[in-house]
Amino acid sequence: MSVRTPWLKIFASQLALCVIVQSAPTAALAQMTSGNPSLPTGSPLDGSSQQQQYNGTQQSPVIQRSGIDTSIDANRVEPVSLIDTERSSTNSTETTRSNLTNNGDGLLDSSAMRLRRPTKPSEFERFVEDAIGRKLPRFGEQLLLPSNRDFATPATSTVPPDYILNPGDVVAVALTGSVEGSVEREIDTNGNIFLPKVGSVRLAGVRYGDLHDRLSAAVGRQYRGYTVSARIQRLRGIRVYVTGFAQNPGAFTVSSLSTIANAVLQAGGPSAGGSFRSAKLYRGGQEVADFDLYELVRGGSRLHDAVLQNEDVLFIPPAGPQVALVGSVNEEAIYEAKPGETLDDMLRYGGGPNSLGDPSRIILYRNTGEDKAGPQQVSRQNAASVPVVGGDILQLLSRGSLAQPVERQSVLVRVEGEVNRPGNYYVAPNTPLASVMALAGGLTSRAFVYGSRFTRESVRSQQRSSYREAVDQLESELAGASVNLDRAVPAADRAGQLEATRTLLDRLRRKEPDGRLVLSLPYGSANLPGDLLLENNDRIEVPPLVNTVGVFGAVYRPASFLITAGRPLRVRDYVDRAGGTLRSADRSNTFLVRANGEVLARRRGALGAVVQPGDVVFVPVKTQNSSLLAKIKDIATILFQFGVTAGAVGAFR
Repeated sequence: MSVRTPWLKIFASQLALCVIVQSAPTAALAQMTSGNPSLPTGSPLDGSSQQQQYNGTQQSPVIQRSGIDTSIDANRVEPVSLIDTERSSTNSTETTRSNLTNNGDGLLDSSAMRLRRPTKPSEFERFVEDAIGRKLPRFGEQLLLPSNRDFATPATSTVPPDYILNPGDVVAVALTGSVEGSVEREIDTNGNIFLPKVGSVRLAGVRYGDLHDRLSAAVGRQYRGYTVSARIQRLRGIRVYVTGFAQNPGAFTVSSLSTIANAVLQAGGPSAGGSFRSAKLYRGGQEVADFDLYELVRGGSRLHDAVLQNEDVLFIPPAGPQVALVGSVNEEAIYEAKPGETLDDMLRYGGGPNSLGDPSRIILYRNTGEDKAGPQQVSRQNAASVPVVGGDILQLLSRGSLAQPVERQSVLVRVEGEVNRPGNYYVAPNTPLASVMALAGGLTSRAFVYGSRFTRESVRSQQRSSYREAVDQLESELAGASVNLDRAVPAADRAGQLEATRTLLDRLRRKEPDGRLVLSLPYGSANLPGDLLLENNDRIEVPPLVNTVGVFGAVYRPASFLITAGRPLRVRDYVDRAGGTLRSADRSNTFLVRANGEVLARRRGALGAVVQPGDVVFVPVKTQNSSLLAKIKDIATILFQFGVTAGAVGAFR
């Protein structure tokens, strides 16, 4: 019948170009020659003239390629997947031929198969991304990675006993005892293998578990005192067709042990519009199986994953209703529902609530009909009776991450330093600091209350957020300033400025706020503020009394100085004791860090302030307005503002 319709002509030409005759290795030919010393004369496995005279099997000519013997069976055609019709026939054929390789078993190596580009997200996937602000994968996409598509290689070591032998399978036979030798034979199109002096042995239709007995009985008609060993050396390849909404529909050569799942995944899985819930197997025009991939992935069941036969057809129907599952579930994804499935079924496919999820309710966003008005709350008891509607978005709320009121939180407090009983104390909510200090036995005689460090986790979290925002803003300003560097400055100096800037930014990124809460205590206080209510994970460290002042930065001799009796000294006096400022010092911007964490800058009269024990004085480096470093003159101030106190000063020494 002539093909008159233009598109049929194109399809026929494309199909013809995709048919490739593949060679099958026949290493056993080397053992079937009459000169093989490993086979004694007269053995049923002796490749003598009897084998050449056998009319049931005609050996193919041998072609030498790179030292490996391969045979070409002109009657064996191995079709492969259809190529992309967007390209021209000639170019597509050449590309397909160059990308196909033989895996040594006469089967198509799917890892070398030329696959189409990934399918664009479906309309529902784009809708969900717009609704939740991020991309949500379709469940099952993780199965479709290129590295997971090599399903054609047969697992000959795990051939089940119920496997039925058929033409194309290669059987390895070995004899020991009165006769010895080994050989491989491929079951011919008549279903037989030929053994010299034994004759034709029919193996087609024989169970693999009965292979030994069948061969032993055949050889036993001619010989005695022998032992037969038989196994399947290589599985035959079969041709199947994957059609419908597949990522790469076409014809595929797979192992004779391949199942529905193997073939579907080798074809790239379902497309964006294809179903993961149904893969129909047709044999002889009749549907013989329907496999749900969710059964395999979520249930671990291959009960309906039928083994394929030659010329089987797999059809992937269009996807069913799709539902997005987000929130505190074990696997957020877009799931596909079957008719009659409920909200509870979708939650079960998502693995149920995670450790922090609220198991009592589901928030349902329905985007069709009258329910489109807004979210609905569905209890878990009722979720099993609410049918799924395509386009639903299900959200599971988190309860474990909710911050509880402070007045309900039990408190664990760490008290250390100059107290009589340092330790961790577990107290009731709303416990004041005075009660914990009483449990710790009060202060010692050497306690320096003014310098106490009180750190709180909630303060640390707030500082961390604000600190990172400040560093990001500073980095943006520096990026803009680097573009407008003064061209009058030599190139080497500009490069040095940029390098110094990057170093300081890296240092800022590595710093972490300490969460210190500055206590409003006058110098010389004997007690901590007893009415301060404690929070969980508060930490109180009372240092011993100190009598030193630290001077660091752009001075000649950075050091800590002992405070002596006499008239009180000011910041400028201790700067002079450190040898005075360097020429590069910015004396006017000197600042003072009190022992309690308070910072005094120039505007608050830092140079004229009276120094107290435990204070730290820092003299920054002067920068010119035209220099890039002028943009970071307040870095030290930023560090101290967010709780990086005296420990950070040492980094600038």
